[in-house]
Amino acid sequence: MLDNKGFDLWADGYDKSVQLSHEENEYPFAGYKDVLNTIYNIVYKKDKAKVLDIGFGTGVLTKKLYDDGYEIYGIDFSQRMIDIAREKMPSAKLIQYDFSSGLPTELENEEFDYIISTYAMHHLDDEDKSRFINKLGKHLSKDGIIIIGDIAFETRELLEQCRKRFLDYWDDEEVYFVFDELKESLPNWDISFTTISYCAGIIQIRKQ
Repeated sequence: MLDNKGFDLWADGYDKSVQLSHEENEYPFAGYKDVLNTIYNIVYKKDKAKVLDIGFGTGVLTKKLYDDGYEIYGIDFSQRMIDIAREKMPSAKLIQYDFSSGLPTELENEEFDYIISTYAMHHLDDEDKSRFINKLGKHLSKDGIIIIGDIAFETRELLEQCRKRFLDYWDDEEVYFVFDELKESLPNWDISFTTISYCAGIIQIRKQ
């Protein structure tokens, strides 16, 4: 698994490598643009919302929301990624932090209309995903939504099919979302899943 220094080194070529995987419809980024566009369209339904992006990378998605006037907060553990994103979004509140430790103290008293995360939370194991989502819930506004776009599967069977198909490239250090199992681990939330590609999906999580 890449650490923050690894992502610093990858940062300048990150968008190109993602684009290539997306265009060739290959794991792990098949459906990447559709994931980002779908999340953008969900957020865009609410004018001038306050958005937290967890693991925002180079800011591909949040830049669009920033340009539309949304109030953008973000955390990422790669300083180089932050530097690239800050050039695009100079007024956004971007914080270097490893979200595997939760949220930084700067966000302790903040609430958000949308908490979004794309292709980041698969670095947490399943138990930590559930724990982190529960923590995020405390930072949602009344009608707020957590939206996760990632390498995700509706069932364990579909994940295994994909793993066998791309066995030579499969990253065993990453822990991908299995919606059925996530839903069971979060019984107090209203959770839905939208399939985007054979290896990508969007999970929406609301307070019941």
